[in-house]
This record gives sequence, C-alpha cells and structure tokens, in this order.
Amino acid sequence: MRIVMIGSGYVGLVSGACFADFGHHVTCVDKDANKIARLRAGGIPIYEPGLDDLVARNVAAGNLDFTTELSEAVGAADVVFIAVGTPSRRGDGHADLSYVHGAAREIAGALDGFTVIVTKSTVPVGTGDEVERIIRETNPAAEFAVASNPEFLREGAAIEDFKRPDRVVIGIEDERARAPMEEVYRPLSLNKAPIVFTRRRTSELIKYAANAFLAMKITYINEMADLCEQVGADVQEVARGIGLDNRIGAKFLHAGPGYGGSCFPKDTLALMKTAQDHDAPLRLIEATIAVNDQRKRAMGRKVLAAMDGRVRGRTVAVLGLTFKPNTDDMRDAPSIAIIQALQDAGAKIRAYDPEGMSAAEAVLKDVEYASSPYAAAEGAAATVIVTEWDAFRALDLKRLAGIMAEPVLVDLRNIYPPEKAEQAGLRYVGIGRPGKPGDGEAANDRQAA
Repeated sequence: MRIVMIGSGYVGLVSGACFADFGHHVTCVDKDANKIARLRAGGIPIYEPGLDDLVARNVAAGNLDFTTELSEAVGAADVVFIAVGTPSRRGDGHADLSYVHGAAREIAGALDGFTVIVTKSTVPVGTGDEVERIIRETNPAAEFAVASNPEFLREGAAIEDFKRPDRVVIGIEDERARAPMEEVYRPLSLNKAPIVFTRRRTSELIKYAANAFLAMKITYINEMADLCEQVGADVQEVARGIGLDNRIGAKFLHAGPGYGGSCFPKDTLALMKTAQDHDAPLRLIEATIAVNDQRKRAMGRKVLAAMDGRVRGRTVAVLGLTFKPNTDDMRDAPSIAIIQALQDAGAKIRAYDPEGMSAAEAVLKDVEYASSPYAAAEGAAATVIVTEWDAFRALDLKRLAGIMAEPVLVDLRNIYPPEKAEQAGLRYVGIGRPGKPGDGEAANDRQAA
C-alpha cells in the first residue's frame, strides 16, 4: 500500500520506517525543510536504537522517502497518517490540536479518490470527529474515512514495540476503513498481534487511559518507597512481592525520581482536563499529577539531605539527564527539577549523559558537561544517579570513591546494592530502602513512557 506519514518526528519517523520495512511504500512529510534534507542525506534527527539502520535500509530499497510537499504525496496515497505533535496548551493544560487541525485542512485539499485518514497522534476524545468535520467543510466532494490508531511506543524500544506489539487499536466509524487498515497491519499477523477494532472515540480514550494507568502505577510505587524509608522496609522487595501477583504484574513497579518524557506528563494532564470539562473528574489522575510534580523537586532535597546541608559552592555530579535510558529526550525529565533544586541551594552541577547532553543544553543553565561518569564525579561532594543508563550499571565504585571530595552516592534508580557501594567506601543513599543496607538487587526492567 501507499502510505503517507504527516509529521516526521519521533512517532512519525519510527512508524513510517517500520511500515516501510513491512513492504509498504511510505512517504514521510514534514514542513521542516532542514529535517527533510537531513533525512535525505542519511541523518536521523532523534536518537532511537536501530532507527538509523532501519531508515537507511528502506531508503535504499525504495520503500521510504521524504518530502516537504504534502499535496503530491497525499494525492497518491491509500492511507494518510497524522503524526504531528499535540503538546500541552499553554495556560490550561489541554492538548494543543492546532497541528492536527492544520494537517487535516491541508490533507483535504490534496485528496484524490477514496483515502483513509488516520490520527496516529495522541489526541483527546472527539478529535476524529473534528478532523472529519474539517475535511468535509474544506472539500465537500472528498471521498474519505477517518480512523483512530494510537501509538504505544516506548522510547528506546520503539522498533520492537511497533513490530511486536501487545495490541493494535483501530477506531472506525465508517466500515470502508476496515479493509485498508487490516491490509496496513497484515504483516503483523505472523506475530499474531491482537488487532482491536472499536469505535473511534473509544480508541482515542484507550490511549489516554493506558498512559494514565501506567503513570499512576509508577506514582504508587514511588509513594510506597517513601513509606518504606520510614518503616524500615525495602521497596524493591515490596515491588517484587506484589508484582508476582499476575493481577498486578511487575512492570512499572520500580521506584525512582518520578516519570517524565513526551507522553505521561502531557497525556495525564490532557485526560484530567477532558474529564473536568465533561463533569467526570478523575481524582486518582489529579493526585498522580500532583504527587509526581512534587516528587521531582523532593529528590533534589533528598540529595541535599545526603550532603548534610553542606552544599553551597560545592560540586554535585549528576549521572543521567534524559527522562529514561536509550533516548535523547529531555522533555519533563526529572533531572531538570533536581538540578534546579540543587542550584537553588548553591550547588555547582557537573553532568554526564551518554546521549542527552546536547538536548540538555537547551533546558539547563549553568551546568558543566563532562566527558565521562568519572570526569563528572572528580572532586564532587556527591554523585547522583538520575537515569539508569547501562553505562552506569558497572561503574568502578572504588575508583569513584577515590576521586570524589566526599564519597556520597545518591542512587535514585537503585541500580547498586547498598552493601556493594559501602564496601567500596561510598556512603550510599537509595530510594525506598531502610537506613541499614539491605540486600535488594536492581531490577533490569526500565520504566517506559
């Protein structure tokens, strides 16, 4: 099939490259001429493991191309996906749908023959109705159907998630959209991935409901970690004990500094606003948002406490800046609030991240960037692990203790056993662990977003 992907950001580029790898012909459209030129030259504007090879392979095979010209691409398409940004709107927290509505108007003027238009962007309930209204108003003679097909991609594992999904959700109101959408996803039948057809508004809500539930699960174990610290329990053992219950499951039960990224913060906020507008407030989600926002800065105060308040003028090494490993995404990363809290107390910050330092420069001020974890920690009064990159999982802890001015390790991801750190000469502070070193091991699973 001929597929057009409007928007060549994270979702659009990953989805487009994966559809091309299925054998479809995909054209990715973006108004950013510099981005398109870079993609045509073989450059990838985001960091996602394996994406560069996937794009290069499919460009070479003739299955994937890039353009700024929407009209020509849409006119030849069987299915057009809208994968543009839906950031939180300034002032009220609702999802900003201006890019979605703009794309719908441009698509309307370019349609030629029956076409399925699909919202791949995360959008509030009723957006498909509005997209359909805009297209009909702009081009009354157009033959089309509007579907919803939310994405469930985790940054850092997006290609695997796309090709081996837990499920594919497709919302339709017009039965003419069913066969084309089945053909688009037919290659996944080999993996027996469940394809769930539902009404369009239900599909739109499924995405928000899923993300909000996962955000709530993360926040729950974070609050449980606070309780563990007060009563002398170990949150990792608590998480394992409850996670072995199949009704609960082990994923997203890893205590840390709070969730961030491009999805959970804006999606929980948009869902909360939608619920309030429809007089059906979601109080659990409201509490989740408030607790998560407070937690990030509280982690900064946790570092200050570990340093016994002797902070002003001293250097703190921060390992990990991105909101999770295997991405360069700094959106709503916990590191931002943590670093701001430390700077407010007078600390100097020296940071290292394997992929996120360039992006961090745009959102963090007065931060010195180091060339390695050890370069960051040299002479520091404390080292803080904020993001659980693999590069931080096997540090030489004795070396770390030896080069620091004060051997304080604050492990906000619990990737080290306390006794191992203390044997290396470090004063260890973790999350949700008793004051006396326990024997919990760090979980290898990562929180997704």
